[in-house]
Amino acid sequence: MARFTAQKGKRYRATINLEFVQGLASNDVVAGKLREVGFTDVVVTGSGRTRLAQGSWPNKDTAAEIPDEIGDIRESGQSEA
Repeated sequence: MARFTAQKGKRYRATINLEFVQGLASNDVVAGKLREVGFTDVVVTGSGRTRLAQGSWPNKDTAAEIPDEIGDIRESGQSEA
C-alpha cells in the first residue's frame, strides 16, 4: 500500500481498479466507501472494474495508507465548502 496525505479543503480524483467481484458494485456503493473514511461531495463514474472517483476532504490534514485498488490519486482543486 502507498501512503497519501489528504489536505483540508482540497478536492481529489482517483482511478479505482476493482477486483472482478467488486466490479459488480454500484457507483453508489463505491462512493459510500469513500464517504465512510471522511470524503464529502463524492461522485463516482464508470462501470465494471474501473471507476473514476472525485471527492472533497473537509477534515484536518490526514496521512494514511491507501488500498492498492486506488491509483492515480491527485488533487483536482479546492473544495467549495
